[in-house]
Amino acid sequence: MGYRVWTVPNAISFLRLALVPVFAWLIVIHADVAAVVVLALAGVTDWLDGALARRLQQYSDLGRILDPAADRAFIAVTAISLALRDVLPWWLLAVLVTREIVVGIALLVLRSRGEPLPQVLFIGKAATLGLMYALPLLLLASLGGWYGRAAWIVGWAFAIWGIALYWIAAGAYVRPILDPPADGAPALTPGGTP
Repeated sequence: MGYRVWTVPNAISFLRLALVPVFAWLIVIHADVAAVVVLALAGVTDWLDGALARRLQQYSDLGRILDPAADRAFIAVTAISLALRDVLPWWLLAVLVTREIVVGIALLVLRSRGEPLPQVLFIGKAATLGLMYALPLLLLASLGGWYGRAAWIVGWAFAIWGIALYWIAAGAYVRPILDPPADGAPALTPGGTP
C-alpha cells in the first residue's frame, strides 16, 4: 500500500464527503426530495468506492482513512439534521453518538499503548450500509404519501439492524483494551480506522 491520492475510489470518497454540506443545506431549506436523492447517491458511492478499490486494486493509505471518515461525516450530519427536523428520535442520535465516543476512546487507548489500530471490520461496513439505507428511507417516510408507511417500516428495519451491527463492531474494537494480548502474543492487525 502507499500514499496514493488520485485513485478512482478516493475520488468517489471525496465526492461523498463533498455531498455532506449539500445534504445539510437541502435539509435546512426543506428540499426533502432532493435530500433523499443525495442520501441515496451517498449510499451508492459508499458501496462503489470499495467495490472499485478491490476490482482495480487501487488501495491507498489515504483511502483507508478517507472512506470511513466520509461515512462517519455523512451519518453524523444526517442523523443530527434529521433529529433537528424531528424525523429521527433523539435517543437514536444519542445511541449513534455514544458509539462514536466509545470507539474514539478505544482508539486513543490503543494509540497510547503503542498498539496498531484495528482493520475496518466487515460487520462495521455492514452497519454503515444499514444506516445509509435507513436514513434516506426514514426521511422519505416523513414526506408521507402512499410510500411513506412502507419506507417507515423498511427504514426502521435497516436502522435497527445497522445500530445493532454498529455496536457489535464497537465491541470488537473495545475488546483488545479489556482483554489485551498476552506478552509475546500478536496484537491487532494493523489497519485503518473502524
